[in-house]
Amino acid sequence: MRLTRARLEELFEQFRKLKVLVVGDFFLDKYLHLDRRLSETSLETGLEAYQAVAVRPLPGAAGTVAKDIAALGAKALALSVIGDDGEGYELVRALEGFGVDTSPLIRTPERHTPTYMKPLMREPDGREHELNRIDIKNRTPTPLDLEEGIIARLRGLVPGVQGVAIVDQVEEENCGVITDRVREELQRLAASFPEKIFIADSRARIGRFRGVVVKPNRREAALAVGLDPGRMRERAFLLRAGEELRKRTGKLVYITAGEEGIFVFQGDGYAHVPAVPVEGEIDPVGAGDAAMAALVTGLCAGADPVEAAELAVLCAAITVRKLGTTGEAYPDELLALLSGLGRG
Repeated sequence: MRLTRARLEELFEQFRKLKVLVVGDFFLDKYLHLDRRLSETSLETGLEAYQAVAVRPLPGAAGTVAKDIAALGAKALALSVIGDDGEGYELVRALEGFGVDTSPLIRTPERHTPTYMKPLMREPDGREHELNRIDIKNRTPTPLDLEEGIIARLRGLVPGVQGVAIVDQVEEENCGVITDRVREELQRLAASFPEKIFIADSRARIGRFRGVVVKPNRREAALAVGLDPGRMRERAFLLRAGEELRKRTGKLVYITAGEEGIFVFQGDGYAHVPAVPVEGEIDPVGAGDAAMAALVTGLCAGADPVEAAELAVLCAAITVRKLGTTGEAYPDELLALLSGLGRG
């Protein structure tokens, strides 16, 4: 790893000067902590009635990226469409709790606030495990007036930020924020503002992005270029996917590969940044979002492509140790981790 404590501190200083726009699908992650010892039997149905002892709302999907950017010290602005509902209120409050600017959000009774309900059951022996998740999503195409609202706000906000993180979480075609029209506008803006960093993450459509940096995982990269995802642990297949995506986008490509780290594809080849070794129990949920936040913030601050990937694997190593949540990485934690790796 090339990053040193001095270089990391330089980047942190630059982070405090940055504004990064996060546009895409903001979800509410609503954790319900259940205690089996308190379960009751419903008089109406005879079924077990779970008893919640704590409710923990956190930003999810694009919201995770936004809060992770804020944790690093940059100013994060949230642009999305959310419902005029209770989940929307909880999401805004959670985002603002991390210092995210929520003023660009569009709230409407026409849409639900996308929500992942995550019940966590504590058994009498103290063991805790997650039950079936309950998802609330919009499953109809995003109305034209909301698309136009997102595009208008993009045009107004992009000139005042240093970077744009695009988070396309919804798999249903044109049912989320990053519709075909919005993606085309983002690509137009990226071409109009070549000095700004645009980076995209997409569960189902990463292969459709052009002219922006992309950050797929192995499976997403394989599907985007028509390769077998089951063979992406073979280095030759991974390199083939990365190079093909680089040719399509004309920009940097970062393929996240879990315990193998991150592969960086540039015009002159590729670099492999190994993951930071982590011992003990881990929770990988949110690690990709932490990497996304680190990449966009690092690149905006002047980190070179490999330095940004090194920052990303450091952030991921911290967040995976925070169990039962999409944890964030703070500067003091990153400095401590780097020192532990002998780079102090």
